Amino acid sequence: MNDYIIKSGKKLRKGFTTGSCAAAAAKACAIMLFEKIEIPEVSLTFPGGEEIILKPEDIILNEASASCCIIKDAGDDPDVTNGIRIYARVEKAKAGISIDGGIGVGRVTSAGLPCKIGEAAINPGPRKMIFNALEEVARLYKYDGGFHVEIFVPQGVEIAKKTFNERLGIVEGISILGTTGIVEPMSEAALIDTIKLEMSIRKQNGQNVLFISPGNYGVGYAREHLGIDVDSAVKISNYIGEALDYAIYLGFKKILLVGHIGKLVKLAAGVMNTHSKIADCRNEIFAAHSALVGAGKETVEKIMNAKTTDEIHNILLQNNISKMVYESILGKIVYHLNYRVMNKARIEVLVFSNENGVLMQTDNVLDFINELKEVGH
Repeated sequence: MNDYIIKSGKKLRKGFTTGSCAAAAAKACAIMLFEKIEIPEVSLTFPGGEEIILKPEDIILNEASASCCIIKDAGDDPDVTNGIRIYARVEKAKAGISIDGGIGVGRVTSAGLPCKIGEAAINPGPRKMIFNALEEVARLYKYDGGFHVEIFVPQGVEIAKKTFNERLGIVEGISILGTTGIVEPMSEAALIDTIKLEMSIRKQNGQNVLFISPGNYGVGYAREHLGIDVDSAVKISNYIGEALDYAIYLGFKKILLVGHIGKLVKLAAGVMNTHSKIADCRNEIFAAHSALVGAGKETVEKIMNAKTTDEIHNILLQNNISKMVYESILGKIVYHLNYRVMNKARIEVLVFSNENGVLMQTDNVLDFINELKEVGH
């Protein structure tokens, strides 16, 4: 594709999804069944109306079926499926359009996913794209019969090991994905969708306490120091606000948030996306709360000039105000979290640092931890 977006001051080329590859390959196969010759290119219309011309590869054509592949191009997105071959095999049928997955396309084994248990992991968006592409071919050739489509990805079993699929309950291959058909480089939406999917699975599996953490630090701390089974955790990156919103949508009534002080202290200012490029107000929060508990100008200046939260912690200890400052900060964290969920769920919070262990925790955090431990056993 020659379409671009500007992100973080860089010009990044867009790509197309595995779903687009599958739909284009299926359309090319159907055309070849009618034309009875190999075709050099195929057009595909994305759900948004844009059109792309793609080149079918590895064509096999006979009287009964046609197969070919489209090579996935993720543009400038760091996608593990970039460059792999997505194949379709199409046969005529008496009526209807059936779509299944072959080798390298995962099978769904858990509830809470867009596809039913036992189905091939071909999401609704790509299924609709394949369906629409084949209906277009049927109209073009005035064909009133049906098609059977098999999507397969020979490299899919190995590629899947580099994805979240096994954790999500998708085995033996990759998922065929894509809502718009287009890959936007460094897409936040794709990461948030994965987070939501993991949360949905926890809900479907009957987990009452949703355990969320920004990343590996929090999950690792929970495993090593709290004894929580990390399989119950959902890593939400910097998207705390989006995660809380979706937790409420799913109906969770109990949420445990565990994270490093460097991330979670930002919640005290109501910052719900904790990426440093969005907001880095750690020093200001500590300085403000230190001033609130009576710290002098010199101490506040030291805090404002500190390079790390560990350095700030040591300044608080030296001035005998650490307990008061953390209590003050925790109060605001709880306030903003409850405001975000509109008091529709109980949220317990544990904040730690690698050097100093637990720095703040809410009163009933151990109740949620124990409940998660019971589920894990």
